[in-house]
Amino acid sequence: MKKFVKPLLVALIFGATTAAIAQQAPKPEQIIKWRQSVYQVLAWNNGRIKASLDGTYNKDEVIRSANAIAALANAGLGALYPAGTETGKGWHDTTVKPELFTDGAKAGEAAKKFITEANELAKVANTGDAAAVKVQFGKLGQT
Repeated sequence: MKKFVKPLLVALIFGATTAAIAQQAPKPEQIIKWRQSVYQVLAWNNGRIKASLDGTYNKDEVIRSANAIAALANAGLGALYPAGTETGKGWHDTTVKPELFTDGAKAGEAAKKFITEANELAKVANTGDAAAVKVQFGKLGQT
């Protein structure tokens, strides 16, 4: 019996420690890194769509990129803007606009427009109509 008690006790302590660490709020630097990473992925996918629109149109490439953009738009990006992350360093110094922290209504409206246009881009991309994608891609860019 004793040889089972000690490993069980170690496992319980390890589990409790892991749970406590998991519940700690991430540091501002980590949130800034996450935010910067999301925008890098958005930029990469935007670039893939633009390259397809400017060159030989690749419907499948555009669909994949548009779906990725829509998924990120709908992922709750507002959580990446908590107080305390308006300045600081993630992968590099943050360049986030201060209005996103001071004017919540305006930031919410901008986010809503971004989500709407990203979802619409994903729908339009599925049609394969390059001209319609170009128009919708422009609308997304204005958000």
